[in-house]
Amino acid sequence: MTPTDPAVVIAVARSWLGTPYHDHASLKGVGCDCLGLARGIWREVVGPEPFPIPPYSRDWGESGPREVLAEGARSMMPEVAPANASTGALILFRMMPRAVAKHVGILTSPDTFLHAYERLGVIEEPLTPIWRRRIAFAFLFPQR
Repeated sequence: MTPTDPAVVIAVARSWLGTPYHDHASLKGVGCDCLGLARGIWREVVGPEPFPIPPYSRDWGESGPREVLAEGARSMMPEVAPANASTGALILFRMMPRAVAKHVGILTSPDTFLHAYERLGVIEEPLTPIWRRRIAFAFLFPQR
């Protein structure tokens, strides 16, 4: 699977900046959550979503035996080691120790990322050490 040009992914991701936060939504300029942001970028960069997204909880402390979000991404996207993730990569964060990875962002530079955050909407911010150590998985958007 050949990855999409990172510059294309970043340009599309940045076109979502300012979209308000709305749980379970995925409409640019109207509302999205972090997964909805990733879904919207997928639609613009790759094409139609390959399967419907089942309902999911907002509990960042959720634990369990399966990394459902990572498994779904792995079925459609090339996986890279988080330490080797480059710009344009989809990154999954584990927000609490021993919890499943449930937050999603896009690397926009080696030191910044873009994500949808409750109360703030879609923002781009520094990838601080606190955020960096939470990265659990990284994937690349495939070409159309």
